[in-house]
Amino acid sequence: MSATVDSTTGPPVRSASVLRSGAVMAAGSVVSRATGFVRSAVVVAALGTGLTADGYAVANTVPNILYILLIGGALNAVFVPELVRAAKEHADGGAAYTDRLLTLCTVGLLALTALAVAAAPLVVGVYTEYDGRQAGLTVALARYCLPQILFYGLFTLLGQVLNARGRFGAMMWTPVLNNIVIIGVFGLYIGVAADSDGTLSNADTHLLGWGTTAGTAVQTLALIPALRAARFRWRPRFDWRGSGLTRPVRAAGWLVLLVLTNQLAYWVVTRLSTATGQHAVEQGVAGGAGYTAYSYAYQLWVVPQGIITVSLVTALMPRMSRAAADGDLAGLRRDVAYALRTSSAVVVPAATALLALAPWVIGSVFGYGRTTAADITVMAGIMMAFAPGLIAFSGQYVLSRGFYAMSDTRTPFLLNLVIAAVQAGLTAAAYLLLPARWAVTGIAGASTVAFCAGFAVTGYVLSRRLSGPGAASPLRSPTLGAHVRLIAACLPAGALAYGAARAAEGAGDMAAAGAGTLTLLLVVVLLARPFGLGEITAMTAAGRARLRRR
Repeated sequence: MSATVDSTTGPPVRSASVLRSGAVMAAGSVVSRATGFVRSAVVVAALGTGLTADGYAVANTVPNILYILLIGGALNAVFVPELVRAAKEHADGGAAYTDRLLTLCTVGLLALTALAVAAAPLVVGVYTEYDGRQAGLTVALARYCLPQILFYGLFTLLGQVLNARGRFGAMMWTPVLNNIVIIGVFGLYIGVAADSDGTLSNADTHLLGWGTTAGTAVQTLALIPALRAARFRWRPRFDWRGSGLTRPVRAAGWLVLLVLTNQLAYWVVTRLSTATGQHAVEQGVAGGAGYTAYSYAYQLWVVPQGIITVSLVTALMPRMSRAAADGDLAGLRRDVAYALRTSSAVVVPAATALLALAPWVIGSVFGYGRTTAADITVMAGIMMAFAPGLIAFSGQYVLSRGFYAMSDTRTPFLLNLVIAAVQAGLTAAAYLLLPARWAVTGIAGASTVAFCAGFAVTGYVLSRRLSGPGAASPLRSPTLGAHVRLIAACLPAGALAYGAARAAEGAGDMAAAGAGTLTLLLVVVLLARPFGLGEITAMTAAGRARLRRR
């Protein structure tokens, strides 16, 4: 566990508006993730976890990688602080500045998308060692999926405009439409290709590739009603010179470098996990021990962070940015500490559940269609290797937003080098030292170690930055103590949850996962008061009060 930031002075954070906004986003994220599970289950049922599924997974992931690598990280981290600053400093409330920034980013997105589509064979070749038919299939799917870059970017741009205006719900709810579209596309494929051997025809490739892109387009267009309700009208402006765009562009440059280091590490993961999948097939290993198994375990693992941490920090980000712009480091420190404590109250039990209940959770979500018991076993092992890193991954997300609120993107880049270097190095070691059956599980464990190292270093640096000279050691942080107590309470809860799942597994994976989860939650709630877990005690009291009112 890392050193963390804490507020030792000033009143505690109690913002009903932040909690309401976070709740709206969390609700949208829950529905989005739930439909995302269905989406993933349908995709796995349609394609399995073999080489065809690996080809689709790579083709569908590459647009997101390129978008995040070249522009997405900058948009997510820079946009809200810049819009908040412009609204405060400009006479028109930042309207012209917003139009210019949107226009500049959209031009960049169009150019990037066109270049990526033209370079699809090169892009696929960078991330895989495929040749022959497998390479042709992956390149074809990638060409149809790469236009998603434009829609990802527009979705982020317009969503951040809404966030800066205090309207948080739409960005969390519209991905549900994306999931519904893709569920429909793959459901149609299952119906059409029910009797096939799993090989994709040209028509199948068109359906799956363009259908996936259509989902992203629908997700983006669905933001338009919310933008109109917020009275936002975008008027493209190309008078960029002397308009103050130099600062966000410079900040974005550091974020591009940050994302580049992340993607170099992820490139190592993708390259070696796809190679492992091929080796596993050649060696007759039972279960798809390659990139698809890694990818789907990761998607499930990241859900608690996406629902809780992202929602909470997104609601806090405008306020954190205003505090930083006013020089109120104490207020920023309180917000960061509040976000760490509140998110960990859910993320730590969730990580425990994923570790203790991995076989039944994976079976509940992915145990259909072409998926075999061996596939479930491989993915469950990967999930268990990922699980402890969820706590650090979530905490790192909170801490990095503390720097971004201060318009400091250089420090997170330098700190992120630790994560990227550890992840890439340990990933290569897992690939070289472990047999094909266990290599991807080892790669997931490498990510966990990297996230923990990054969380520790980032927590220490941000704590010193916000506390100033002469402050107490971050190792004495009350927030760190709260994390330690919460982990201590979750250890017996996890053990009892595992026992409950084993006892209920005769009724099926879903019943076992449900029994284990309920047991874990009950034990954590019972231990909250003796372990001094204030956030969980407060959540429990609020839940009881709501039930009494009803």
